[in-house]
Amino acid sequence: MAKKPTSKNTSGRGERDLKVKVKTARGRKLSSTRWLQRQLNDPYVKRAKADGYRGRAAYKILELDDKFRFLVPGARVVDLGCAPGGWCQVAVKRVNALGEKKGKAIGTILGVDLQEVEPIAGCEIHQLDFMEDDADDQVKAWLNGKADVVMSDMAAASSGHKQTDHLRIMALCEAAAYFAFDVLEEGGTFVAKVLAGGAEGDLQKILKQNFTKVMHMKPPASRSDSSEKFVVATGFRGNRATQQQGQSEEE
Repeated sequence: MAKKPTSKNTSGRGERDLKVKVKTARGRKLSSTRWLQRQLNDPYVKRAKADGYRGRAAYKILELDDKFRFLVPGARVVDLGCAPGGWCQVAVKRVNALGEKKGKAIGTILGVDLQEVEPIAGCEIHQLDFMEDDADDQVKAWLNGKADVVMSDMAAASSGHKQTDHLRIMALCEAAAYFAFDVLEEGGTFVAKVLAGGAEGDLQKILKQNFTKVMHMKPPASRSDSSEKFVVATGFRGNRATQQQGQSEEE
């Protein structure tokens, strides 16, 4: 499991807990200044730059995979809302998309997002709205089959109102789950970010009907003051479970 970075370096230089203070610039909102100061002092932000990742979120998927082991060599992975690409970067290495692990199966990474994303070696990226009616067919065509993993670190733009943000991200997560039902291979895994807030019950029910195991984890890379956590659902039951669920809802 990835260790939580500390302020010390290997030479022992800078052992004191030094904090970067940001002066409030004229015209800059106080909230923006606080965000910038937090970024400058965040050890995961510094580590991401050193390791070549596009963002600190890369360590969240690293820590989740260290725990649950779903990014295995040869896996076919779909990353929904993949911008800026940190999760894809991690997945490329873990599933051996570039074939660097000799003797291991070569995996496939497919990233989709509403916005353009800078290319990533070993990853196929498409500008796509996964909520479009034919998006699942398009993704399966790009993969030449179904996926072993569907993962999502998506979050709606913050409104500043916690309950509203919670409901928005839960709706987004449910949409991602239903998309996963359409593109996952039997036995597949679904990973997604959620926010605690009281509306998780419906999602939990849906996932338990369609997967053999549903777990939750707040990885160390998640900020301590954040209500985010991740749901990891393994052992997709296949289309039969989805069809039975649809029939029970109609009744």
